[in-house]
This record gives sequence, structure tokens and C-alpha cells, in this order.
Amino acid sequence: MNTPHSDGANARDEMVRVLTRIAEPVLNALSEGELKAGMPVEVGETDRDRSIYTHLEALGRLTAGIAPWLELGADATGEGKLRERFIDLANRAIANAVDPASPDYLNFKQGIQPLMDTSFLCLGLLRAPNQLWGKLNAKTRADLITALKLTRAAKPHQNNWLLSIAVVEAALWKFTGECRMAPINRAVNSFLGWYNGDGTYGDGPFFHWDYYNSFAIQPMLFEVVRICAEKKHPLGRHYPLVLERARRYAAIQERLISPEATFPIMGRSGCYRFGAFQTLSLMALEHQLPAELAPASVRAALTAVIRRMMEAPDTFDANGWLRVGIVGSQPKQAEPYISTGSLYLCCAGLLHLGLRPDDPFWFEPDQPWTQKRIWSGQDVPRDRAMDDGEPKGMKTLAKKAVRRLLFRK
Repeated sequence: MNTPHSDGANARDEMVRVLTRIAEPVLNALSEGELKAGMPVEVGETDRDRSIYTHLEALGRLTAGIAPWLELGADATGEGKLRERFIDLANRAIANAVDPASPDYLNFKQGIQPLMDTSFLCLGLLRAPNQLWGKLNAKTRADLITALKLTRAAKPHQNNWLLSIAVVEAALWKFTGECRMAPINRAVNSFLGWYNGDGTYGDGPFFHWDYYNSFAIQPMLFEVVRICAEKKHPLGRHYPLVLERARRYAAIQERLISPEATFPIMGRSGCYRFGAFQTLSLMALEHQLPAELAPASVRAALTAVIRRMMEAPDTFDANGWLRVGIVGSQPKQAEPYISTGSLYLCCAGLLHLGLRPDDPFWFEPDQPWTQKRIWSGQDVPRDRAMDDGEPKGMKTLAKKAVRRLLFRK
């Protein structure tokens, strides 16, 4: 068996420490029924009260990010034993969150915001079906299904929120065999119609210069059409195309990382920090990085960005909770909808920890990422826009992608 290079092993150890440092306060508190009592509700420069939403935000967003790592399960290694502990914490946390008798029973119904954060929780369940859904007892499963269905009362905005309701329905479909297909049809067909070219979708009819293609759009659309393909629904035929567009968007994301491991902060929700790279991390997790990206260079780039953000002074408060900001504490960067719980979407940039420690992603020594190579004077092959006609080899790609999906272990 190949052994990960020390660069890869060190990066993995560092990222596991980041994950556990972020996750521990949330899961410790919620697993004991003490999240509402103990979690601060910091907001930016606004007088809005986000206390009725922030706790579900923390659970849903955190779960979406750490689920692939949890899905690896327990083993005899130090990391495997750590995972065992966090799997237990996560399952106890979910149980308290959906139990109406718990002091930490969360808000799945009041207002529209719970729809978004329930969809992130569903992403987590879909990414860890064995270690999360599979380990819940019958009562908690019933409570969870009831909680998911409460979000059906919300009326989604005509943008990425359509995918939120579709993800909830996809999770119900996956775990119960039943769902409402209309929201899934509407979301998939809307975003196929809002495609702008070169791997990028509009967030609604118009394009926005922000990271919502990575925060929500591409990962949620990918998961919904994947479930459709697994269920052999006609919408599943779009899976290869959605995948190819996500791969192109991942290539663009990698090119946004500067030689200094920074990236442009623009548009909404910069306080989600390195969650901006969810799509790049997802393509690494799925072994679907574009051919021009060496896994070791993606690993090095993501590690450098995350390190730079997490090591900034005042990123955490004295009790270990994330603080509002992008690089440290920066309340002026927060939109009115941002509060403490919102910040845990950063963990979506750690999906690649779901690759096993002996995966080739961790094998090679660090390699410079694209902008580091270009700005050091290397002669790097030029970038090419995606052919938004039928991509070359699409029929072959479609057959291979669906075969991998249907027969993966």
C-alpha cells in the first residue's frame, strides 16, 4: 500500500485539527442540550435578532461540511478514534435538535431561514448516510422526518433557495422512498435554464459576482441530480452535464487562489470564509478534479488558504466559537442575515477530508498551484473556457459517470 507523503499527512493532520476545533463547541453543546444556552449570537452592524435561526444554522452548515469525514467511520488509528467520538456527538446533537421535548429543539418552521439550513443538514445526511442517518434510532428518524417536512411551509425565493427545498425533498426520497417531485423538477429545470456558460450558473435569472455557485448552487444541484440518477428518474440524465460544469467551476476556483493563498472577497457572504471553496473541495472528494489540476497542488492551495484564515487573530472567541469576519473579527463584513451560526458554512471547504488517509490525494509532496506557478515565471498551459455546446466525449462521459454512480461501493 502506498504511504502518503509527509506533506500530505501533515496537511491532513492540520485540517483535522481545524475541523475539530470548529466543530467541538457546537457539537459538545448541542449533544448535551445546551446549545441555546451557551452559543453566542454575534451579528454584524445590524439590530436584527437572529437568535431564532442561528442554532439550526450552526448545526446544518457544520454537518454539511464534516459529514464526508464522519462517513469514513471509526478505526483503530488516532484519527479513527477521534471520528468515533465526533460521530457520537453528531448523532446525539441531531437527536436533541429534532426532539420537541429537548431544550435544544430547533426552529424548523418559523420564517423562511430554516429551509436553507435544513437543506444543509440534509446535505450532511446525504454525504454520511451510514454514520449519520444509519446510526439514528427509530424515534430520532421519525422526529427528523417530521422536522424536514415542516420546511415545506416555506415559500422559496426564485434563486438558490429553490435548490434548498429540492435538497430536502431529495433527502426524504433517499431515506423514506417518498418525496414531492415538483420542487425537484422546478429547481433542476430552473438552474439548467439559468446557466450562464463556462461552468457558472446565475443565482436566479441574473449573474452575481459572489461565491454562491460554490456556497450552494453547484453542490446542491450536483447532489439532487445524483439522487435522481440513483433513483433512475429522467432528471438523472443531467448528472454528467452538471458534473462537467462543476469540474470547470472547480478549475476556475483553483485559479482564484493567489500565490499568497488569498482570494478575492466580493459579493455576498464573505463571512463564510473558506466555505467559498466547497465546489473545489467537493470535486477533490469525488475524484473529479479537472485533468489540469494535480491533486497535490489543490491540497496545498486549500491548506494554505484555510491556514491563513484560521490562524488570523480573533477568529475565535475566548470559548472557541467562531467570530463574525473573513480574516479574524470583522463585523463590518457581515450582511444583516449573518450571525454566529451562519459562520459554520466554512466547514464546507473541508469536504476533501472525506478522502481516506491513504487516498492518492495525500500521496505526493506539495506542488505549487496555478497562480503560484504563473507568477514565479513558469510556462503554464493557458486556460481554456468550457465548450458549452455538447462537450467532447459527452456521451462517453455520461456512460462512465452514470456507471460509477450506480455501481460505486
